[in-house]
Amino acid sequence: MRVSVIIPLYNKAKYITRTLRSVAGQTFEDFETIIVDDGSSDGSGELASEFPDRRFRVLRQANAGPGAARNRGIKEARGEVIAFLDADDEWMPEYLESGLKMLAEFGPEVAAVTSGYLIQPDNISSEPLWRKRGLSTGALRVTPDISCHKLAHLAAFMAPSTTIFRRAMIERWGGFYAKNSCRYAEDQQLCLKVLLNDAVLLRLEPLVNRDFSASQLSRNFAGPRPVEPFLLDPEDVEKACPPELVPLLRRYYARCACKTATVLGLWGDTAAARSLVRQYVRVNNTHPAFLLMALFACTPVADLLGRVILRSRVASMQRGNPFWGVK
Repeated sequence: MRVSVIIPLYNKAKYITRTLRSVAGQTFEDFETIIVDDGSSDGSGELASEFPDRRFRVLRQANAGPGAARNRGIKEARGEVIAFLDADDEWMPEYLESGLKMLAEFGPEVAAVTSGYLIQPDNISSEPLWRKRGLSTGALRVTPDISCHKLAHLAAFMAPSTTIFRRAMIERWGGFYAKNSCRYAEDQQLCLKVLLNDAVLLRLEPLVNRDFSASQLSRNFAGPRPVEPFLLDPEDVEKACPPELVPLLRRYYARCACKTATVLGLWGDTAAARSLVRQYVRVNNTHPAFLLMALFACTPVADLLGRVILRSRVASMQRGNPFWGVK
């Protein structure tokens, strides 16, 4: 068995059969599919169990979050290559075949291959956005002279549904973040560790349909989005970071802290905004525009502005903008 496909499933009855059909329809056929039902209550697990393909099996567990569900699948997997797919997304038929071919061509020094996607339900290609942000097709290894902005774009591009990993690399870096049933940016810990230590293949061609309208975990918040786990638990990535890349990682943390602090300030949580700024932001590690934005978020004026003008607009953006949160 060369490939294990892992699908974390939580209350996606409307989408799961569509997702499984996209896996069954792959031109590459030597795979197993492990669906981890993470405590669904809408019949999703039953629909997955009824899927008529012997390569598919369902594991069940109490709800613990997508990181824990993916980690459970990794433990049960038999493949040397692991591909993840969210339960509301779809692969195009050649996704696995073309990705595996690239991994074979570039050899074992490449940890993963990650692809572009179509934003559904609007059928918009993500490729122009990522080209505008400086990404291009080919192998890439992060070096000390790369900007923290490009590192942020790389980490955002490397979504689970669009990435095929060598299993050894996942196990080397400890899998997905699963503390406190984390449900937001839980994949970024692993992606950062891989990017900071290994070469990754990028292909901007859209080979995945990502259904942003279906997402429940990382987008539909009644208030501001949660603080990213790598900001709550920075040592987890820092311990894996090569010494020469630590300054880059700290600039990346500062950039993310500024953006998250700004959102928190507009939602009235200026105390949390100040905490992030104090912990991560320094004059010498932050772009002036981000620094001013974060400092403003720490003031009562940010809360007032959020109340009067921006709070409902930010909530609307979080619900309706497929690139909200893409750093």
